Amino acid sequence: MRLHANLDSARTSGMPPSGSPRAATAAFVLGLALLAGAAPVVAQEPASATDEQVPPATSTGTVEPTPATGDPSAATDPATAAPPVADSRTEAERDYDALYGRPGYDPVADPTLPTPVDIAGAYDPWEGFNRQMHRINNVIDRTVARPLARAYVRVVPRPVRLGVGNFFINLGQPVTMVNSLLQGQPKRAAQSLGRFALNSTLGIGGVFDPASDAKLPSRSEDFGQTLGVWGWKRSRYIELPVFGPRTVRDVFGAFGDAPLSPLRQVEADKVAIPLQGLQLVDVRAQLLSTDALREGVEDDYALVRDAWSQRRDYQIFGDRQLDDDSSLPDYLREEMAPTVPVDAMPVTLPSGG
Repeated sequence: MRLHANLDSARTSGMPPSGSPRAATAAFVLGLALLAGAAPVVAQEPASATDEQVPPATSTGTVEPTPATGDPSAATDPATAAPPVADSRTEAERDYDALYGRPGYDPVADPTLPTPVDIAGAYDPWEGFNRQMHRINNVIDRTVARPLARAYVRVVPRPVRLGVGNFFINLGQPVTMVNSLLQGQPKRAAQSLGRFALNSTLGIGGVFDPASDAKLPSRSEDFGQTLGVWGWKRSRYIELPVFGPRTVRDVFGAFGDAPLSPLRQVEADKVAIPLQGLQLVDVRAQLLSTDALREGVEDDYALVRDAWSQRRDYQIFGDRQLDDDSSLPDYLREEMAPTVPVDAMPVTLPSGG
């Protein structure tokens, strides 16, 4: 009877009877486990409805909480659950993100930004000739123009240099006035006329600039710009000796502006030639601040060509969309990007023209 009782208790408890070989083996394994300090290994039984299951570990080593199976509201459907996203970052990248956080907003990759403006490049089919002329101009600039400009800045005080610059800018106002009218800008033409009258009188021949104090903006318009407004939008780029970047359209424009320049009306060469030379030195002195931008450039020709072409396109097309230049950045203002004006161009006119 005792043997049957032991067998019945073994069946109900899930353990072999104490007098059987299986019981001896189990006791031996239990003793080894206790000697090693480990927990006894027992057979796992199916979890009940009240048991809490340990959530599985993810691929990154973190443990994701899993709701208890006894909570019907927290149960999820495995068929509709989203599959886990694999982390493609390296260990170093994960460490960096843990220290400094994920990268923030990237304005370059923002899909909500508008489409960037497509700026047309320079039309340069004569690039071979232009590059040779650019090298010649650089030699002339390094040996003659830039040394003269630096000496001019060292010797002449800044107030005097400002007066010289104002004088030549004032001489260009009649050209600006006529071209503003030809471009359909009567308001700008009136402002140019007012600047010329005010600076020529109260400004003592344009040496001083009371027109700016009177809020009359300074602009520069020429016949090359007028031809562009009239429809000659694309023109071949050409670099002239000494006078630098131009387009074929601007060369024709120079012949149209020459009769309007007050400096062209001076017939005495002893006066006109020194004034033209002083004007060239003044323009080069204003460009001294841009020399640092060209140092170390791999392709100086492409830099000068593209910068001049984009600036010229803005002069012809861009500023017509704005009536007030006060909102423009400094690098787009007329006085910040001087070029050799028509007054200094050696344009030969017919007698009496």
